[in-house]
Amino acid sequence: MNINNKVLKKTIERCKERNIIIPTYKQMQNPELIPEKIRENLKNIGLWDLNSLNLFRITWKNEPVKHGGGFGNVNYIEFPKELTGTKAKIIMLIGKFFPTGTHKVGATFGPLVEKLITGKFDPTSQKALWPSTGNYCRGGAYDSYLLGCKSIAVLPEGMSKERFDWLYKVGAEVYATPGSESNVKEIYDKVKELESEKGDDIVTLNQFAEFGNPMWHYNVTGKAMQEIFENIKNENKKFSGLFLTQGSAGTLASGDYLRKKHPLLKIAAGEALQCPTLLYNGYGAHRIEGIGDKHVPWIHNIKNMDMAIGIDDDVSIRLMKLFNSKEGKLYLSKKGVDDELIDRLELLGISSIANLMGAIKMAKYYEMNENDVVFTVATDSMEMYQSRLIEETQEQAYLIENAAVDFEGYLQGLTTDNIIEMNYYEKKRMHNLKYFTWIEQQGKQLEELNAQWYDDNYWINKYNKADDWDEKINEFNELTGVINKFLK
Repeated sequence: MNINNKVLKKTIERCKERNIIIPTYKQMQNPELIPEKIRENLKNIGLWDLNSLNLFRITWKNEPVKHGGGFGNVNYIEFPKELTGTKAKIIMLIGKFFPTGTHKVGATFGPLVEKLITGKFDPTSQKALWPSTGNYCRGGAYDSYLLGCKSIAVLPEGMSKERFDWLYKVGAEVYATPGSESNVKEIYDKVKELESEKGDDIVTLNQFAEFGNPMWHYNVTGKAMQEIFENIKNENKKFSGLFLTQGSAGTLASGDYLRKKHPLLKIAAGEALQCPTLLYNGYGAHRIEGIGDKHVPWIHNIKNMDMAIGIDDDVSIRLMKLFNSKEGKLYLSKKGVDDELIDRLELLGISSIANLMGAIKMAKYYEMNENDVVFTVATDSMEMYQSRLIEETQEQAYLIENAAVDFEGYLQGLTTDNIIEMNYYEKKRMHNLKYFTWIEQQGKQLEELNAQWYDDNYWINKYNKADDWDEKINEFNELTGVINKFLK
């Protein structure tokens, strides 16, 4: 790790001034390791408060309350066959109970902290630039504020109103680019423009290219899934599947961790059927907010995938209305879905519904039974999409008849269409798509692209660094001295 000591000295002073302590990866995995006085202080702090101690709430184990919560087990939902139509046990980690209501505060933690504690980012003079389709720049702006840094958010103008409102509230400099979810290149173009205009005044933290993003998921999300599995399994249970929409591909790195524990695990990457880049080298636009398109992220280990699955955005929107309308909830109850589960369906945002759909399709494709467990993730909740729900229901009233069609035809009736079970050359085809974005457009090196495919140690060397970073984080916290206030 190359250290810029001149900048690092400024960062240490900034953190002293603002009483900032940086959590370790071990503490994010196991909050019981957080000093007791910090845990006591958190009892008086709201989950979304702009308080630096909320860095310690970058974990899957927050108590599911808005204010003053402690820590417990991993937050998740288990979906029964009454809802999914498949015998397999489908388990979804819940992201709402992170600060900002999404686990992206974790995906942004890694890239920013790595640069802060090595002096590659000067919080006194530089701004963190977060290119995103929504949640990543929200997480980045939040972490930046807590870590004493200014931030710039670049995201498509077609994203939900809630995202923009919150970014302005946290004081981010916001740039809205043309298009919506699928218009990732337009984001990159704006980033290049800003880099040219602002020069060394900004540091770009691109979620599609920063390895601190998947490294966080490898070390924190993967272990959270394994912990749930250990708690629910009996001698017959198998960790059979992991489905996640591609997005930045950061969360898919949890599969690299889990594959070590479960060599027979099947891993699927999902994308919107309306923009089938992995499936068919295709393009288009869609409404599943929370995933990016028209390219393969630099940080996506395609070689570790088993399937690519297309998710129809129309079905995602239909199920959003089924899960969140009075008529939909009434119909689900009549069909035998537990009322407590129905009340918790609001914990699934639009991309989370797509993840549930993909997990169901995966379970059906492999004819999984009650001994099979499939994991997925709810990145955020419907709290981020109330404006979308209003738009959809204002356009056309949602009736009990609509609920019946959507439940029977589009949820229970999900089929195994638009799935590729990837052989060696399918994987290589998808991997090769990186060339056009990253080598031709973004200036990455061809040698590294080839290393991603041919070097068996490339990916593990990128991910397996949590202990090294924890050592550096502890050294940094000792230099600021703020931690000492909570150890006495």
